[in-house]
Amino acid sequence: MTAFTYKNGELHAEDIALSAIAADVGTPTYVYSVAAMTEAYQRFVEAFAGQRAQVCYAMKANSNLAVLRTFADLGAGADVVSDGELARALAAGIPATRIVYSGVGKTRAELAAGINAGILQFNVESLPELAALSEVAVSKSAEVEIAIRVNPDVDASTHHKISTGRKEDKFGIDIAQAGEAFAFAASLPGVTPVSIAVHIGSQLTDIQPFRTAFGHVAELTRQLRADGVAISRLDLGGGLGIAYDGEDVPTPAEYAAMVADTVGDLDCDLIFEPGRYLTGHAGVLLTRIIFVKNTGERRFVIVDAAMNDLMRPALYGAAHAIQQVREPASGATLREAGATLREADIVGPVCETGDTFATAHALRDLPAGELLVIRDTGAYGAVMSSGYNSRPLVPEVLVNGGDYAVVRPRETLEQQLDRERFASWQSQERTGQS
Repeated sequence: MTAFTYKNGELHAEDIALSAIAADVGTPTYVYSVAAMTEAYQRFVEAFAGQRAQVCYAMKANSNLAVLRTFADLGAGADVVSDGELARALAAGIPATRIVYSGVGKTRAELAAGINAGILQFNVESLPELAALSEVAVSKSAEVEIAIRVNPDVDASTHHKISTGRKEDKFGIDIAQAGEAFAFAASLPGVTPVSIAVHIGSQLTDIQPFRTAFGHVAELTRQLRADGVAISRLDLGGGLGIAYDGEDVPTPAEYAAMVADTVGDLDCDLIFEPGRYLTGHAGVLLTRIIFVKNTGERRFVIVDAAMNDLMRPALYGAAHAIQQVREPASGATLREAGATLREADIVGPVCETGDTFATAHALRDLPAGELLVIRDTGAYGAVMSSGYNSRPLVPEVLVNGGDYAVVRPRETLEQQLDRERFASWQSQERTGQS
């Protein structure tokens, strides 16, 4: 099931025509579906119905407050990687006791914020971080539960920029040195090691790397228990991929069966940190054609969305499906209309050749003003956007059945300017403004 389907000749988000959102809010605009997020969450949770599992949504995928509230209402926890994400999770109503604090470079201020909030656990990634956490905890007369994130040296077979479990990656402690790290943790005041954490990468479309990594974690758990370390919890991270372009991906049920095979006999509470799986399919980037430019060599369809709004194609070479909002004609109707499919590069207006969403994409001859959507942009879309080229941040809209709400308004140019200041020795007057 998809929440984005054609009804009465145009693409809808649940029961709302995307053309209506474009008319009301403008373009470009992100549109998210509550139904799609809910369905993905429930499918993941139900797959682990026989295991003691807590889902801590990896909010780096999409940290909009309304999205977080949706998951909070469903019972999710959160995986946070900054003080800002922690504040957002708490503001959205996610209980601190369901929050895991990850990240390779936590500052003492961030460690203190997590302690003050009373989070479930810190995922510690280095010995210096472990020592710093102990110091901060002692200064607050606190005792905090921790996991040590291990690096199992498993190649996740994903894009190298989002692979996190190889020896050359910056994340975690070499699994061969985990025994020493846990012994060091046990010697420190203020911290209680109770968990092993592992995360080998994002957008995994093969179960085998998970199986290999979790097998190493199971072996380490048995070894640590034999050494007297009471491991009661395993944080198995996220990374389950989605189909962007029709590729085969593991289902949550297949993933859960593999987890049961590898760590199911350890009698541990389990934490999972899906992000992309929960929100990726739940969002689209709604955009409008500005111009169609024919150079003789290529046809460029120039849209009002740009790489600053959606970084994934420029950053990772990611491919997203693109489709018309107005349902295209097919069969005899298409022939009668004289419309043909021709290759086009779909590009944005930013002054970078990398501002390209699709190359040689089969697209009908469409006029300026036509609406398109870039599919599967609910994860790592708006959350990674910027004001490059002094372009305002675009709105985010949440759809729930026949209702929709703007959950992040479009930034104005005045708001952009108000974030900055002239130097004290410069004139403070802004010129050129009415």
